[in-house]
Amino acid sequence: MYKTFAIALLTTTLMTGVASAQTATTRTDTTTATMHKDGEWRASKLVGVNVYNEGNEKIGDINDVILDKTGKVANVIIGVGGFLGMGEHYVAIAFDKLKWVNEPARTAATAPATNADGTARTTGTATATNTRGANDNWYPDHVVLSGATKDQLKAMPQFKY
Repeated sequence: MYKTFAIALLTTTLMTGVASAQTATTRTDTTTATMHKDGEWRASKLVGVNVYNEGNEKIGDINDVILDKTGKVANVIIGVGGFLGMGEHYVAIAFDKLKWVNEPARTAATAPATNADGTARTTGTATATNTRGANDNWYPDHVVLSGATKDQLKAMPQFKY
């Protein structure tokens, strides 16, 4: 009788161990990110991204990203003017006022050539090419702030940390 009881107890113990091992290994945590997703950017890579106006004039660069209590981006701090970080004027711009662009900014050298009548030239046309690699998708190429000039940003109230 003790032999049967011992075998039953041993069998029950082994079955319980197997059942608990299965539950622990099949449980997954859906709140943990394991890979970078398309459309997500690293905030640390946004610092230093150039800011242009609609006329493709560089008006500043991103110095910081400000989050609200929920973790959403509230403002982007843009540094205007200055030299090597000295004498820069910092302004806060709402995140939704910025247009994030993945293609390189066009300059006079990369803009399509046009004739005097506004039609595109068929020879000598140079266009910007996207030379960014697959690993560069951690941040946009540049930002466009509509309706702003460097002087208008300098006239805005300075952001204080």
